[in-house]
Amino acid sequence: DLRLLSSGPTTGLAEVALPPVQPGSSIMPGKVNPVMAECLDMVAFQVVGNDLTVSFAVQAGQLDLNVMTPVIMYNVLFSIELLTNYLPVFRKKCIEGIAVDEKRCAQYLKKNPALATFLSPHIGYLEASKIAKQALEEGRSVKEIALEKGLLKPEELERIFDPKRLLNEKK
Repeated sequence: DLRLLSSGPTTGLAEVALPPVQPGSSIMPGKVNPVMAECLDMVAFQVVGNDLTVSFAVQAGQLDLNVMTPVIMYNVLFSIELLTNYLPVFRKKCIEGIAVDEKRCAQYLKKNPALATFLSPHIGYLEASKIAKQALEEGRSVKEIALEKGLLKPEELERIFDPKRLLNEKK
């Protein structure tokens, strides 16, 4: 998720910025590669592979005997070592430096045609659907178009589209 959320800066989601840990992309100057998140993926893939090996080895046991114990222990201990070594590095070099692009996230929320859903109880599904389509086609906000159409009073729209209310936050 961090790789996707940090994709950008202009064509991706770019909702979060990850701290740079290397000079940048070899093919795109100025781009910050999510190398710590990519490394975490590699660690996770290895641990999943180790777990699969352990699963097969456990299944290979017969009755109370399992001659596969060495491969079981090796893979369990290797997974523990990988996670023990990498997770603190990931926390320090990635998690602690994550920055949310609040302005971009607010823009995404403001321009999201799905917000027309909140209009449905007030103006009906069909009219809300028309507004959502128009907002998407024109690259404008649902609130802006609803205001323009005069279907609700400005103060009603302010209440309906209050970000804290939309996010179910307490005021």
